[in-house]
Amino acid sequence: MKASDYFTLPESLAPFAAFFRAEVEPWEWLKQIEPALASWHFDPGSPRRFAPGLPADIPAGVHIEGPVYFHPTVKFPSYATICGPVWIGPDSVIRPGAVIRSHVITGAHCVLGTSCEYKHSLLLDHVETAHFNYVGDSVLGNRAHLGAGAICSNLRLDRQPVVIRGPEANYETGLRKFGAIVGDGAEVGCNAVLNPGTLLGRRSLVMPAVAFGGLLPEATIAKMRAGVVQIPRRD
Repeated sequence: MKASDYFTLPESLAPFAAFFRAEVEPWEWLKQIEPALASWHFDPGSPRRFAPGLPADIPAGVHIEGPVYFHPTVKFPSYATICGPVWIGPDSVIRPGAVIRSHVITGAHCVLGTSCEYKHSLLLDHVETAHFNYVGDSVLGNRAHLGAGAICSNLRLDRQPVVIRGPEANYETGLRKFGAIVGDGAEVGCNAVLNPGTLLGRRSLVMPAVAFGGLLPEATIAKMRAGVVQIPRRD
């Protein structure tokens, strides 16, 4: 099982390519978020350690603390909370009430949505998390989409380290907090819950209001009552 089975690191995140290698297990990317951000040269001369090129027109209602980088094309709402270290890529949109709380990296054209919360996560290009989502300790692939209210749960009820139980083997991740690996083009329906350690293959789909855990293969759909059903690949 490799990260390249689930996603391809986009050009927008080329500055961090050394940290997110294709051949490692996908959850290893979670362990590299902090070192990747530590490698970035935030501006030490700024009072709040903004990176050079920070947009000058950030609304007064956007609370920022800690080291942050925003590409000049990032769009800001009238109010949000952002606690660094955080790195937000080009043409991404932050919507009202978003809470971005430490160790978050996003690629290009991402939507960090209304009343959503993000923590220790990596979002690749064109990720859409538009309404009332929680994204904790997760990696969301290119063009991944979370419907309104979808949750990436990141902590087991017994607070034990997360184990991935696959069809042929179990994987000890060594992570006590681990949300979801959401492959390129995968979608999660409204009010669905991804249990800790969920892996969704490329272009897979979790239907609305489903609580899903484990591995969902590429181009398959998880339905309430019906379980996992094979479907054709979607372009």
